[in-house]
Amino acid sequence: MQSLIKISVIIPTHNRPELVKRAIASVYTQDIDQTSTIVEVIVVINGDDVVTRSALEPLNTLLNYSNLKILQIPEAGPSHARNVGVQNALGEWIAFLDDDDEWLPKKLRLQHEAAIVSTASNPVIASKLTARTPKGDFDRPRRFPKPGEDLSDYLLGRTGFFQGEGLIQTSVIFTTRRLLLEVPFSLIPKHEDWEWVLRVAKRSDVTIEFVPDVLAIWYLEENRTSLSTKHNYQGSLDWITRNRNLVTPAAYAAFILVEVGSQAAQQQQWKLFPKLLKLALTQGKPNAIVLLLYLAMWLLPLELRRKIRAILTRKKTATPTQFPI
Repeated sequence: MQSLIKISVIIPTHNRPELVKRAIASVYTQDIDQTSTIVEVIVVINGDDVVTRSALEPLNTLLNYSNLKILQIPEAGPSHARNVGVQNALGEWIAFLDDDDEWLPKKLRLQHEAAIVSTASNPVIASKLTARTPKGDFDRPRRFPKPGEDLSDYLLGRTGFFQGEGLIQTSVIFTTRRLLLEVPFSLIPKHEDWEWVLRVAKRSDVTIEFVPDVLAIWYLEENRTSLSTKHNYQGSLDWITRNRNLVTPAAYAAFILVEVGSQAAQQQQWKLFPKLLKLALTQGKPNAIVLLLYLAMWLLPLELRRKIRAILTRKKTATPTQFPI
C-alpha cells in the first residue's frame, strides 16, 4: 500500500504537542479521495522532546490515523527537519505544514489537482490563507503576481502601506519531492522559505502557481516568540546581503527599509536609521511608499501601527476551528 502513496505531508515540530496535534488533525480531515491519492504524514520532532512523542504515538490507534510516521532528530532547526522529512518521504508530491498552523479540508485536493495539470515539470503550487491574529482574521495575499513581475518584487516589494500584499507561506507550499531533493531548504535561522522559493523560481523547469482559494489558517499570535518574530535585524541584513543576486534593486531596497528597518526600530537602534537609508538609496531603488513606511516604522509605536492596520484591513472576525484531538 505504501508504494501507492502520492502525497507526503511534512510537519516539523518542537515542544508544542497540542498545536501539532491540531495540525495533524487538519490533515486527516482533508476531503481528498484517499483510495486513489494516498497521503502519508511525517512528523519530524526536532530535538529531545519526550512530551511530544508521547502525545503523538497513540494517535494511530486512538484516532485511526493511517500512514502517520514520527521521526525524531537532533535539534537543528526547522529547515533541517523539513529536509529530513523529504528524504524519508514516499510520495511524489510534498506538502509542508508548520506545527502551529492548520489546513482547511479542500487544501490538498485543490493543490493536487492544480499540480497534475500544470505544464511545468516541477510546479510550486501556493494558495491564499487566513492570517489569524488577536485583532482578527486577514485573508492573504491580497493579490497574486502580475504577468512578468519578478518574484522578489512580489514577495519583498511594497506598493501599498499594509502587510500581506504578496505572500507564499510555508504551510501552503505544494511541490514535487524531486525538486526538494535537488534544492533543499538552506540551514539558516530566518527567511529560509523566501530563499527557497526565490532560488527555485530561477529554474526553467519550475513555475510558481496559485490556487485562488483560502486553504490554510496561519496563526500569528503577536506575543508568541518564534524565529520569524524575533527582532534580529543583523540576521536579516546578512540574509539579503548573501542573496543579493536573487532580488531586484527595488526588492532589495524594500527588504532593507521595511524588513531590516522594522526590526532595527524595534530594537531602538537609532544609529542604523541613516545607514540603512543610505544602503537602500545607493544599492537599491526604493519607491515612495517604501520610504514612507520606513519613516513610520521609526516614528510610530508598533502597537499603534498594528491597531491602524487591523481597523483598515480586517475582513472578518476570528472564530476558532475545532478538530478532534
